[in-house]
Amino acid sequence: MTLEEFSAGEQKTERMDKVGDALEEVLSKALSQRTITVGVYEAAKLLNVDPDNVVLCLLAADEDDDRDVALQIHFTLIQAFCCENDINILRVSNPGRLAKLLLLETDASPGASEGAEQPSDLHCVLVTNPHSSQWKDPALSQLICFCRESRYMDQWVPVINLPER
Repeated sequence: MTLEEFSAGEQKTERMDKVGDALEEVLSKALSQRTITVGVYEAAKLLNVDPDNVVLCLLAADEDDDRDVALQIHFTLIQAFCCENDINILRVSNPGRLAKLLLLETDASPGASEGAEQPSDLHCVLVTNPHSSQWKDPALSQLICFCRESRYMDQWVPVINLPER
């Protein structure tokens, strides 16, 4: 490996880390503003009713999910819909980390989430625009720019690996 190849690889890793950080920030803000929809079915309902307010679609799957034919059909349909409606799409390769970010994992104490029903389907997450105002969020702008640049390179659904913390 030449020094140039090493430097290019290092820059790509650094860029992906920045995109991962931006995604974490966007998800955190979306959670606090309640502008997030979780689940394939729930996402499909929202996309049917209000696609114009969806600013980001996350499709999350690990290696086991890649063998789930039904899930892959859902992903294909969601991707096609998002492309047709100019909705930015990212694929997240570690749903466990996504679950932690969305505060859905119940590792804390056994009784901490008694009675609280946890959604089991994290395969699709939508972030919507708050109706009160357009987001002037640098993290969201960075994700949108990353998605646009990826499309220019014919990578319609870029894959993000959220860093473990």
